[in-house]
Amino acid sequence: MTTFTPAPTHPAKLPIPIDLFVSRKHPGLPRGVLGFADSSGNIVFRVNRQSSKSSSKDKMVLLNSAGNPLISIYRHHDGSWQGFKGNDGEKDLIFKVQRISNKFTKTELEVFLVTENQGDLTCDFKVKGCHFQRSCTIYKGDSIVAQTSLMHKLRQIYVRRSKFRLTMFPGSVDPALIVAFVAIFLVNGPKKFLVLDKFPISI
Repeated sequence: MTTFTPAPTHPAKLPIPIDLFVSRKHPGLPRGVLGFADSSGNIVFRVNRQSSKSSSKDKMVLLNSAGNPLISIYRHHDGSWQGFKGNDGEKDLIFKVQRISNKFTKTELEVFLVTENQGDLTCDFKVKGCHFQRSCTIYKGDSIVAQTSLMHKLRQIYVRRSKFRLTMFPGSVDPALIVAFVAIFLVNGPKKFLVLDKFPISI
């Protein structure tokens, strides 16, 4: 049985842009588990998705390269999401996500970080992009902190969407937060178009 090699944990402050390669078909991970690998193929993060018939909430758990849970992400019936530290239930709230737009060509999310002694929440990040094209940009204010993109090749007519690139730019944003936002973006596509996910894009 193939096993994956734990990759070094990236620091919270990135000195240079970092590329991770995102797929649900990484070797060494169960099929369907969303993996984020470095250029050597080592798994840096993975996201396990859990659904319960007894609960109205979907749940995802973000784990690091050693398999330790970093963030538990819950989806509520109104389409909003909440992220909690670790995997110890809904105790230590980190962020809230609201869906602003959800169309075939445009998905937009607003992220609110939760801090102690905080009054009215203000939007800390925005995630904008097209779910079908696996393309999104994460903004902090007017600054771009990360982007996803398909992996185009010269003279390639069709681009498969089963694997794409996440580029995280230098800054102080925790890479685990960025990965959590991307995971939420990926499951926020319009339901009637999810059947198209297995098809490539013609260019």
